[in-house]
Amino acid sequence: MKLELRGVTKRFGTFTANDAIDLTVEPGEIHALLGENGAGKSTLMNTIYGLYQPDEGQILLDGRPVSFHGPGDAVAAGIGMVHQHFMLVPVFTVTESVMLGYEPTKRAGLIDFQTARRRVQEISARFGFDVDPDAYIEDLPVGAQQRVEIIKALSRDAEVLILDEPTAVLTPQETDELISIMRQLKESGTSIVFITHKLREVRAIADTITVIRRGKVVGQATPESTETELASMMVGREVSLTSEKTPAEPGEDALQVENLTVLDAAGKVMLDDVSLSVRHGEILAVAGVDGNGQTELAEAILGTREPAAGRITLDGEDWSDLSVKQRLNSGLGFVPEDRSTDGVVAGFSITENFVLDMYDQPPYSNGTAMKPAVMRAAAEEQTSRFDVRLGTVDDPISTLSGGNQQKVVLARELSRDLKLLVASQPTRGLDVGSIEFVHRTIIEERDKGTGCMIISTELDEVLNLADRIAVMYRGRIVGIVEAGTSRDVLGLMMAGVPAAEAEVQAAQHHTVLGEADEAAEGESDLA
Repeated sequence: MKLELRGVTKRFGTFTANDAIDLTVEPGEIHALLGENGAGKSTLMNTIYGLYQPDEGQILLDGRPVSFHGPGDAVAAGIGMVHQHFMLVPVFTVTESVMLGYEPTKRAGLIDFQTARRRVQEISARFGFDVDPDAYIEDLPVGAQQRVEIIKALSRDAEVLILDEPTAVLTPQETDELISIMRQLKESGTSIVFITHKLREVRAIADTITVIRRGKVVGQATPESTETELASMMVGREVSLTSEKTPAEPGEDALQVENLTVLDAAGKVMLDDVSLSVRHGEILAVAGVDGNGQTELAEAILGTREPAAGRITLDGEDWSDLSVKQRLNSGLGFVPEDRSTDGVVAGFSITENFVLDMYDQPPYSNGTAMKPAVMRAAAEEQTSRFDVRLGTVDDPISTLSGGNQQKVVLARELSRDLKLLVASQPTRGLDVGSIEFVHRTIIEERDKGTGCMIISTELDEVLNLADRIAVMYRGRIVGIVEAGTSRDVLGLMMAGVPAAEAEVQAAQHHTVLGEADEAAEGESDLA
């Protein structure tokens, strides 16, 4: 099926999310829609899928204009979508999840589970999905849950399949499996729209690449385009995708985490006997698929989550009885993974957010009264340094984009003398140019002698920044390895394989993205 968009525009109030977008996806083509977070990719796909209606323009299937008033209309027309956040019911079986809303029935009106089950088995066998139709969703790994989402779309005869950031929660090996599935779907005649901001994956799988920036199509590219060329199209200027840094010269341990165990409210073990250290003058990156204990580790260090067992020390000082405020005053800088909930106060001004945990300390206070002029001057200086796009520092922080809010959080945490910086997903929602700046700033902080712990689900970020890498899986540290460790090995560790065994397996099975890395290195050598 051929999908065409002609002049599709979608507005939310005065904000134009998609601006006169033209796009053509040929039958049996993998068409990548590449753009940064907030570029308008997901809005465009949600419009195609009927979740939004376009304010202007047309959607055509095989040359015929169509109008969708909801996802049901899009599904009936042959369009399926796998959302970035899966739409599955944890307590349902695979079969129940696949047929939900489209239940086959017998003559008496009873649900025909056997027919639904056979349909799941047929699709699974056809594409080698290896999914048990009787397994419960909550018991499946993330990669298998994604295959269930694809089976659900194919069971409804999708001829155009939209994959929205499908690799966001996958290990490199699971990403490899997805690429294999996409190629099989392509060979069967399915058209695929692949939404992503990851350059390496685009080059590994796409037939055609359309780049959008700030809601507009800015050009098309091919898989032969280099990652630097694609990044420049996304940003609108030349950028560097790697941060130059000298080898670390680590000193004594700054942070020590010893035998840390953390439980959730229901008593489930979220961190299981975790031990690690961060030395002064090094960056320890904590890698892993989201949801494997990284959040709980960061919160335990900050003091917002009380451990059931274990000890945390900074420069030998036991933090067991210290409050969050006392830990921050002891030299901890903390960048939370969810800036909107934990990093800023939406109703406060940019200046007030900049001094959020320092307003009662010199130079912002003399002990009896705050100094608004000093606060404002400091906020202006740091927001300028971090290139925060704003009106004035007196504006509410809610007037800033998510990426600019993140810059304010980073500016605040790096504006004082630190012993330890803990940053969770420090570049989430930032454009490529801002990521370049943030990485350089973190490296500069390391070079001052600060111990830095970076928690990231982006392997590119981990490999770019880390001096050492700790990999987490199901609340445990699988291993701590040196920065030169390959992507393949790290991916296997992210799936729970111990480091030594991962080395052996990686040598036997080379991933598609590993090959893409080698190709990129070859291009760099030629340049």
